[in-house]
Amino acid sequence: MPHPAEAKEKEAKFTRKQLIEALNEDLSREYQAIITYVNYSQVLKGAAYMNIADELAVHAGEELQHALKVASHIDYLGGMPSVTPKPVKTSEKAEDMLRFDLDNEKETIRHYRRRVRQADALNEYAIAESLRGILVDEQDHLIALATALGIDAPDPGIAD
Repeated sequence: MPHPAEAKEKEAKFTRKQLIEALNEDLSREYQAIITYVNYSQVLKGAAYMNIADELAVHAGEELQHALKVASHIDYLGGMPSVTPKPVKTSEKAEDMLRFDLDNEKETIRHYRRRVRQADALNEYAIAESLRGILVDEQDHLIALATALGIDAPDPGIAD
């Protein structure tokens, strides 16, 4: 694990252009999440999954709001928002779908944690604050998915 001073120096070398590129990756993950939640909320079957299916429909709307915020930040920084989602995994098995989704949420949280630090390092405090709000939703999604799977919510860590 790098020394905190080394990590801060690494963040300081981060540029606005790199932030735009990184936010576009985040935007592609948000598009993936929208598609995933729309699909999973409709195809999850069985009494054990009805509550989470309804919740996933709500998550789809929250992910759309995240996408709009991230796209706005990219535009503000002078970039062009991405239009391509990350690939969406599907399965015939409800538990597999929920595990795919949990993995996606962990990845999203890791990247947003990194993005907050990067935005702060560039003195883009409003963007960092907006991303913190998105992180609150993403963590709630992670907890809901872990609960539906009957497991403890995992610690996603932070992206390198």
